[in-house]
Amino acid sequence: MKATTTWTQGISSVITDNRGHEVIVDLPEAKGGQDLGPTAFELCLMSYSGCVNTIFNIVSKKMRFEFSALEVDTIGHQKDGAATFTDVEVELRVETDASDEKIESCLQKTLKMCPVGVLFHQAGVNTTYKIMRLQKA
Repeated sequence: MKATTTWTQGISSVITDNRGHEVIVDLPEAKGGQDLGPTAFELCLMSYSGCVNTIFNIVSKKMRFEFSALEVDTIGHQKDGAATFTDVEVELRVETDASDEKIESCLQKTLKMCPVGVLFHQAGVNTTYKIMRLQKA
């Protein structure tokens, strides 16, 4: 696995995964950027959200339960002027007929397998989780 970052203009850069995908990172205008994309720090939190969503999807298939909607919010906090995240709240919202116990079990397995979450945990970031059911339309 490899990522390459190339400066483009101002403070913005393009990051490629060397598989043909790319992301623009920049700073908000208030911090001297042009706001062309998320900051690298925001991308880190976005990556955690995406990882939980992806791994939950994989684990739910192995557990043989289906869902019709899945959303994951991650909210990062920096207490006492910390340079990085000190706390992250993960809110998983799912629309499914599966039992609360099955959803909870799937989430716990997901959290053990999510490589981005493991990195956050190893860095000492306090992470809390909440499960909510989406209402069927």
